[in-house]
Amino acid sequence: MDLIIVESPTKSKTIQKFLGGKYEVLASFGHVRDLPKSTLGIDLENNFTPKYVVSPKARKRITELKKKAKTADNIIISTDPDREGEAIAWHILEVLGLKENQYKRIAFHEITEEAIEEALKNPRFIDMNLVNSQQARRILDRIVGYKLSPLLWKKIAKGLSAGRVQSVALKIICQREDEIKKFVAQEYWTISAFLKNATQQTFEASLIKYNGQDANKDLLQKETAVQKILNELSDVTYKISKIEKKEIRKSPPAPFTTSTLQQDASNKFGFSAKITMSLAQELYEEGYITYHRTDSVNIAATAIENARMFIVKNYGESYLSARVRRYKNKSHLAQEAHEAIRPSHCENTPQSLAKKLNPRLWKLYDLIWKRFLATQAQEAILDVVRVDVTAGNCLFRANGQTLKFDGYLKINPLKLKELAIPELKEGENVFLDKLIPKLHFTDPPPRYTEATLIKKLEENGIGRPSTYAPIISLIQARHYVVKNKTRQFESTDIGEMVNKLLNENFPEIVDINFTAKMEEELDEIAENRKIWTDVLREFYTPFVKQLEQKYQSIKKEPAIQDQVTEKICPNCGGNIIIKFGRFGKFYACSKFPECKYTAPLESPKLDIKCPKCHTGDLIAKKTKKGKIFYACSRWPDCDFALWEKPINEFCPQCNSILSENAKGKIKCSNKNCKFIRTE
Repeated sequence: MDLIIVESPTKSKTIQKFLGGKYEVLASFGHVRDLPKSTLGIDLENNFTPKYVVSPKARKRITELKKKAKTADNIIISTDPDREGEAIAWHILEVLGLKENQYKRIAFHEITEEAIEEALKNPRFIDMNLVNSQQARRILDRIVGYKLSPLLWKKIAKGLSAGRVQSVALKIICQREDEIKKFVAQEYWTISAFLKNATQQTFEASLIKYNGQDANKDLLQKETAVQKILNELSDVTYKISKIEKKEIRKSPPAPFTTSTLQQDASNKFGFSAKITMSLAQELYEEGYITYHRTDSVNIAATAIENARMFIVKNYGESYLSARVRRYKNKSHLAQEAHEAIRPSHCENTPQSLAKKLNPRLWKLYDLIWKRFLATQAQEAILDVVRVDVTAGNCLFRANGQTLKFDGYLKINPLKLKELAIPELKEGENVFLDKLIPKLHFTDPPPRYTEATLIKKLEENGIGRPSTYAPIISLIQARHYVVKNKTRQFESTDIGEMVNKLLNENFPEIVDINFTAKMEEELDEIAENRKIWTDVLREFYTPFVKQLEQKYQSIKKEPAIQDQVTEKICPNCGGNIIIKFGRFGKFYACSKFPECKYTAPLESPKLDIKCPKCHTGDLIAKKTKKGKIFYACSRWPDCDFALWEKPINEFCPQCNSILSENAKGKIKCSNKNCKFIRTE
């Protein structure tokens, strides 16, 4: 019997289902070995030779795989079709002690019977160029992390860490925070005219020109200028001067790549990149979608043909695009996989899987299925009208659009604002109903969400499909950034300090162009155009020299010194001081370690007595990941705690304390009580 080794048990079960009894499919349960956690694990003097170790969790599994391998007729490695998958395959061979003539390597981008059989007919050997590219990435990240982190411990606070790509993501967020802090809002006005035609139908037009000048923020900056225009408009004739009508065609967007899937899932469902990847992994391993780590928008010819047949059968010929629609990759670096993310079979409609998939899996599958199928559908057709209205020295404009033919929107509905303009004729007079001047203020640049941060990283060539989710997870886990109530990233005090130190002393490490160039060099290793150890040496030699200099020249950050306050500890009556730790500044008792009282710097007390012990005060605290919760100041003697903010009122049904959630709803904090305030 032939033995096939894959990464996950879910994937092994799906493949086993297709292959039957001729093959035994087993899982390695992910990575079988890696660099050690406690040491650098790289022989810097011996050509950057990595010292891999088998993880304790993997030892039992390796023993089982070795036992099965001894009796197998053929050993087939079928890990994921990207660099990380290739590296895992190589590590499996190494721990099993297999030579080149003792195994076969197969790869496929969808777990279907057809794809697996085709792969089995075309086995190959391990591609060491891909392996070395992955090794180079891993070693680069280890060098930066293990060499820079101790510097952060010495100069800022213990427990901090730096990362090659994560530090660039942090810099992007900190730069935006600086822009917001420096931003000064400016006022400006707009003027809208609500007009009626002869049949009393109303439409809205906006002022776009005054005396031939654009009615922009500069022209309408002062209220006096606005009032002057309003005065002139009080007694003028409004006439339709020009009407333009045209038909526009709207094409469907490209199928999903990793980054666009993460962006869409974040915008529509609030899924984090990590959750999206976890769900996509499950859908892939169960055979529902193609491989989910990709930066390509290519679609296989057979998949296009199936999609077009499905559209004709289920929607009719009028909904099929006149030509086969293919998409071009925007980035020349798109090479992690051969295809975009799509359903393995169009016949697996979201409706047919509604009872098979849990709600979150179904939502993501529905998103992928609709996006892909729509690529071969007819364009949507819109009727667009533009109406110019003259009034004295002013020119107003009204824009309208209505959907003429839904096309691909029938399959993949997207938000489309329709605005009908009543029937009008050039030269006819219309009548003023009212003029509305409106004051506005310019907005600061928006903070990054997961979706916009991923887009920024991809646009600048930072990271690759498999790294976006880990990048975002790491900068949050390190408490360098936090998400606010609107799911936007804000840099923390500790994040700002780390970014400042790295930016001032290791500018090339956090330089966007430098990091993008490093990604290109990793791609060149994968394509056998560069030697991986040469790339490491070019980076390491100047880096380690600079690091030695900075250890001497960088002074300890003064902001981390303890600060005395006038506050009194609610537990022991000692003085409260502001300390600095790996999660930033916080309140602490000066009598530590005898008294272990701590509280967040912002709003530590709520002026509410603990409803459980009636002695302590309720205070806001933070978890190690930075999430705020509310607890008794007498912890651990009293263990009362809530996630939602308590208010000093009590439930009329069970007398538990009431709390306020993120949406402002007041409800009972008792999970067994359903009371919600409705007034």
